[in-house]
Amino acid sequence: MALNILLLPGDGIGPEITDTAEAALAALDKRFGLGVNIIRRDIGFAALKTTGATWNAATEDACRAADGVIMGPTDTAAYPPPEEGGIGPSAHARKNLDLFANIRPSRSAPGAPALKHGVDLVIVRENTEGFYADRNMALGNAEFMPDTGTALAIRKITASASERIARVAYEMAMQRRKKVTVIHKSNVLKLTCGLFLDTAEKLGAEYPGVEVDECHVDAMASDLVRKPETFDVVLCSNMYGDILSNLAAEVTGGLGLAGSLNRGDDVSLAQAAHGSAPDIAGQGVANPGSILRSTAMLLQDLSLRRSDNALAGAAAALDAEIDAMLGDAGSRTSDLGGGLTTSAFGNMLAKHLSEGE
Repeated sequence: MALNILLLPGDGIGPEITDTAEAALAALDKRFGLGVNIIRRDIGFAALKTTGATWNAATEDACRAADGVIMGPTDTAAYPPPEEGGIGPSAHARKNLDLFANIRPSRSAPGAPALKHGVDLVIVRENTEGFYADRNMALGNAEFMPDTGTALAIRKITASASERIARVAYEMAMQRRKKVTVIHKSNVLKLTCGLFLDTAEKLGAEYPGVEVDECHVDAMASDLVRKPETFDVVLCSNMYGDILSNLAAEVTGGLGLAGSLNRGDDVSLAQAAHGSAPDIAGQGVANPGSILRSTAMLLQDLSLRRSDNALAGAAAALDAEIDAMLGDAGSRTSDLGGGLTTSAFGNMLAKHLSEGE
């Protein structure tokens, strides 16, 4: 069966790092017989130049048609206004494709400049509502100014969205160390955080083998620095998850190595956890670790969707080879004290994967 992967290179360092993901997929295809077929489409500034918009309906349709999507980083802050074609690909995809779960593992890796070792946690973040003004209103924007000196934002939390993201967290915990920590601030945001917490705790009754804990978001910011090794699955609403996942990534080696998967019922989209870094674009110094980790997550997710052992083996092989290269000072990129360029890292990784080393 063919495995159709849509590749969206993005802006800045996006084309460089997604090239390494494509090379890794080709090597894994050779080794595991995955039937990989890569379809490339431009997004971001490249698409704006040729089509007049950074994201369009044809790209969205291509995401729905593909078995999986790999998206490079985009320079959304530099885009023109939406009415001039500057549509944020990441936010637009999450909303329109209903990618309600953002999965962000943080695991200490050999060779990475981790602040803490022995950490292996995953942040499960609700992706479609919360304080994000672009995705929680049927019409209009949830951030507005009734007068020039007043700015307001509306936070939306629903029981339905809270329950479905909590279910993802519990199902993941069942495959890990069977512990879920629910993040909230219900002592202040009694209705919105209260609804999120209550919904998650009630659902926990369906998973009697899972230990359920709760933690205020400010306390969690401290605990992720002080004792991150004590956490397993961390369940968050949208903005809390966005902030805490960056903190957890920094504790375990930095965003350059952090994987990220956005998934819904029908579509899974792997995405670099970091920005487009236009200041280093084209210099060959970008670390492709994040997009490669995300690609491994995509393969693992697809293996579960398809009940495909070959895909599971490919995902495990990719993750293991990234660890092996990070553990060797001679096979790291310059940001980790090594001498490899982005493409050299990708080529070495692909060679090892195809040879089964």
